[in-house]
Amino acid sequence: MIFAAANRNQRQEKIKEIIMNNWNDMYRDGYQTAVQAENEITLQRYVAGVMRKVYGKMALGLLLTALTSYLVLSSETLLAMMFSTTATIWILFAVELGLVFYLSARVDKLSTGAATIMFYAYSALNGVTLTPIFLAYTHTSIAMTFAITAGTFGAMTLFGYLTRQDLSKMGSILFMALLGLIVCLIVNLFMHSSTLDLLISGAGVLIFVGLTAWDTQAIKRMCAEADPSMMGKVATMGALSLYLDFINLFIYLLRFFGNRN
Repeated sequence: MIFAAANRNQRQEKIKEIIMNNWNDMYRDGYQTAVQAENEITLQRYVAGVMRKVYGKMALGLLLTALTSYLVLSSETLLAMMFSTTATIWILFAVELGLVFYLSARVDKLSTGAATIMFYAYSALNGVTLTPIFLAYTHTSIAMTFAITAGTFGAMTLFGYLTRQDLSKMGSILFMALLGLIVCLIVNLFMHSSTLDLLISGAGVLIFVGLTAWDTQAIKRMCAEADPSMMGKVATMGALSLYLDFINLFIYLLRFFGNRN
């Protein structure tokens, strides 16, 4: 009897111990899960905040481009200076390329303010070089194409931001296609083929639609992984990437929907 009672007490203590251990494990696992969930929510809010800065800078860059183009179109003196010699346009293009390459290569060593100023300077200069396009097409078709571009861009950047699918492999394919597109553009400068020009325009639309989604996901990933002290520069470089996607998509769509003056 005494041994049976003692054995029963031992079993009860063992059961209590097992229950307590299980409860502690559940509590610890639940606490860790809650902490992980809270950290994930905090990270998502942080990334969303940086992405808002990216889109804000990009939108301001587009606004500067539009205003600069409008100012040039409104001034006969500036138009005369632009079209006085073909060398003027080529010099402006060279300065544009120099700004982009310098900003991309030296962003780590530039201050956030300097990188942002260079991006806005590029946006303004791009407005000057786009002036011949705005002269070539009617205002109505330009406005319609801009709306189509904005809708297409918005859908693809939203897809790139929300999708859980890894788009990194798509990036290498798109960049190879972009190099091929540049080669075709150079070849068609000498061939003047309308058929090739149409194919180039269609390929350009598809490439920059894809790049919009890919760049958005890459920027989002960069926001989550980069050092917080670099977030200003990340926002600027992200804005530059999406700005270039938007402008190129607009130009290629304009070849389909634009009505020439």
